[in-house]
Amino acid sequence: MAGRNISLAPYLDTIKATLEAYMCLQNFGSQKVERHNKPEIEAHEHDELLLNPIVIARSQGDNVEDNQKVLIEGSINSLRISVVVKKNDELDIILANKFLRFISQRAENFVILRRKPIEGYDISFLITNFHTEWMFKHKLVDFVIQFLNDIEAEIKTMKSSVNERARLVAREYLNSFK
Repeated sequence: MAGRNISLAPYLDTIKATLEAYMCLQNFGSQKVERHNKPEIEAHEHDELLLNPIVIARSQGDNVEDNQKVLIEGSINSLRISVVVKKNDELDIILANKFLRFISQRAENFVILRRKPIEGYDISFLITNFHTEWMFKHKLVDFVIQFLNDIEAEIKTMKSSVNERARLVAREYLNSFK
């Protein structure tokens, strides 16, 4: 994958392999109501239809709470991917929250994006068996991986832009005292 951050490579490779393993989704109607097909990972009607959730964390020191991590939850007919984006400082937290809220408001443009993430996570995707029937599975996985790769780069770019603007404002302000 061109342009991928080298330090992210093992983390993203692990997520990609896990998503490819979990992507075996099939049509499975509701066992309670005839002709209904709800994502089982959202409905939680039958525990035997759910796979064990997996958390993949990118460790960067002692404070595990602040680390980047992905929760992958699978069931017979759906897959939910929840992401915590890396935030190093207050500016990262503000930029990430604003940017991810902006993206979540446009969830209908990203077919697999959920409007509201799982609690404790920044953004969530929901892939159902219908998505895998009319889209290529490997393209769905590649989209999620590319999104994870690009989100960090985008936040870094926004942070450097804010810092550059702050530097210019400070310079102009201090020049007024000459």
